[in-house]
Order: sequence, then structure tokens, then C-alpha cells
Amino acid sequence: MERELSADDAQFRAEMREFFTTKIPQDIRDKVAVGAELTKEDFAQAHRIQHEHGLAVPGWPVEWGGKEWSDLQRYIWLDEMAAAHVPAPLAFNANMIGPVIAAFGSQEMKERFLAPTASLDIWWCQGFSEPEAGSDLASLRTTAVRDGDEFLVNGQKTWTTLGQYADWIFALVRTDPAAAKPQQGISMLLIDMTSPGITVRPIQLIDGGYEVNEVFFDNVRVPADQLVGEENRGWDYAKFLLGNERVGVAPVGWIKRKLADAKARAATVASGSGTLLDDPLMAARIAELECDLMALELTVLRVAANSHGGKPDPASSILKLRGSQVQQDVLELMVDIAGPMSVVWSGEDDGAVPEWARHTAPVYLNYRKASIYGGSNEVQRGVIASAILGLKG
Repeated sequence: MERELSADDAQFRAEMREFFTTKIPQDIRDKVAVGAELTKEDFAQAHRIQHEHGLAVPGWPVEWGGKEWSDLQRYIWLDEMAAAHVPAPLAFNANMIGPVIAAFGSQEMKERFLAPTASLDIWWCQGFSEPEAGSDLASLRTTAVRDGDEFLVNGQKTWTTLGQYADWIFALVRTDPAAAKPQQGISMLLIDMTSPGITVRPIQLIDGGYEVNEVFFDNVRVPADQLVGEENRGWDYAKFLLGNERVGVAPVGWIKRKLADAKARAATVASGSGTLLDDPLMAARIAELECDLMALELTVLRVAANSHGGKPDPASSILKLRGSQVQQDVLELMVDIAGPMSVVWSGEDDGAVPEWARHTAPVYLNYRKASIYGGSNEVQRGVIASAILGLKG
């Protein structure tokens, strides 16, 4: 396979690189570079700058702010964004609910929600997972009962990422408990997070942060015109939403940046008469990861080239599986390079431990989630077995 870009795509890469390295504030990029926690304002500022330059929602229909980019160009956009330490546009808006509304929402719904979703004037969160419905999403139990021109919603969502910042939530709810199959009785509602009866409770993660939340619905009234598409078709819309992640599901640019950081940090840590980078075992480990990453990137490019008409190449499951594995391997490498310094990741910063080392353990622990979100790795193995290898269960 030829890895060299065409002249047009090479020019596109140069334009993306210049934009990300000159337009996004350096203080935000510095936080991303060391793995520091971003504030709501950091996320919003980076998103809105991209939106002002027409780069926040390139995958949307052109009439709503999208670009007629190829999947390869979208990959380049993501790659250069990661290389420049720029936070991506808010995924809940750009990659999830925005495309769903554009594809299945009424014209009134599109006109009401798409522009503020693209600009981040509305901050969305996702209401899919529940305490008894994570990997088995079809077993969700949050109900929405029709009451005239409204739905009455009761239940609970969990692992709601950044829900503490959200203005609205797009939620899967059960509207037909008697459906022949669980998937057939699910609808998607758009719900204002300020509605009476909604309670948000933070969940403290293993790294000490509060990135995710529980969301409770107690007789929450939702106008019926906030139903996406048709009633009881929410499962189809959820599958469409998840399918939009096929090019960005393996964060190659992000992993490249982290691996380059790891090499740079290893060169600063003394070991024997030299540094960790001089250690043969460390050098071999880094070389192996570089080979794994190159193979992953080639697969990403092949999938991007073979995805047409909105249908993902089945190899996208390989991207999810290997992408999360390589990502976690690189983060584990960073912890090992930091060594004993990695255990100092809370309390007062007295300058004795470098900032990069303080963030290695929290980031490593946080990204154990990569094996689960976007379709768990166990699910991806099943897809690979059936859709690629043709194995029968």
C-alpha cells in the first residue's frame, strides 16, 4: 500500500496543521499535552474556534455546516488535531446527536437544534447506559409514557460523561414494554436538563475525577415534538449514531503523540550510565509499539478508503479492538517510564515531581474505559469472527 498522500491531500494536511498550531490557544494545548484536566471553558473555546472556521462538524450535511470531505481527509483532520494537542469538538454534539437529527429529525427539529448544536450554544450529553443495561443496551428500563402532547419519563441513566455541563440530553427510553423484541420498543427523546424532576449525581472515578454522572428522571415531562423520528425506532437511530465513529474510533494521532511523548520523557529519566531510552529492553518495547501503531494506521487508512455510502468497512471492529489495546499499552509505558514518580498524583504540587509524571497514573487508569465504550472489545471480537472471518456461533 502506498502511504504517500496525493498532492491535494498533502496540501490539506498542511492547512490543517497550520490551523491547529496557530489558532487554538497555547494554554489549552499545553494542558492536553500533559494530560491535565480541561475545564468546561477550555472545551467550549476550542470547539467554538473550530466552528468559526467551519471545522467543527465536517461530517454533517453541507447545508448544516458540513464539508464534502473524503473519509481520508476526515482522518487527516483528526490526526493533525491530535498531533497539535487540540481537544476535538464535543463528540456528543458533532459525532452523535447532530448527525442523528440531520438524518431523522423533522425539519422543525433540524431548524431548532442543529445550528446551536454545531456552535455549542447547546451542550449535549448522552443518556444510553443504565445500571442494568450497559453492554446489553436493549434491556434498558427508563420508561416514557405518552400523556397527551407530552411523554412522562421515569428511570435512571449512568456513566453520563460531562453531564454536569450539559444543557440537553439525548436519551433512549422504553415506549413499548410489550414489544415482541426489546429493541422494537425503544425511542429517542431530546430532554432539557433543566426540566423539573431531573437530578444529576456525580460518580467519582478511580483516578479521583468526576467526569461521569448518574442522571435520574422522576416524572419528567417532555414535549412530544422532542421525539426524534418515529416512536419505537430509537434502536435504529442509536445504531446509526454509533456507526458514525468508524474513522475516529482508533485514535491514531492521539497515540502517536503519546508515544512520542513517552520517548521524550524516557530520555530525561536517568538509568545506569545513561537514560531509560538507552536501555535495550525499553528501546525494544518502544520499537514494538511503533510497529503496532504503524500497522494500526495502515488499517485505518484502508478502512477510510473502503467506507462508502455511509456503510462502514467491517474492519472498523479491528480498529476499535486494536486501537484501544495499543492506546492502553502506550499509557502503561508512560507509567513505567515515570516509575515511582507516577504514584504522586494527588495532593499539593511542590515541584519535586514533574507535572508529566504526576498525570501518568490518572490518565492510565482513566483510559481503562477504552475497552468498553464505543462497543466493548468482547463485542468487537464477535463482529470480527462473524463479519470478517465468517465463523458461525
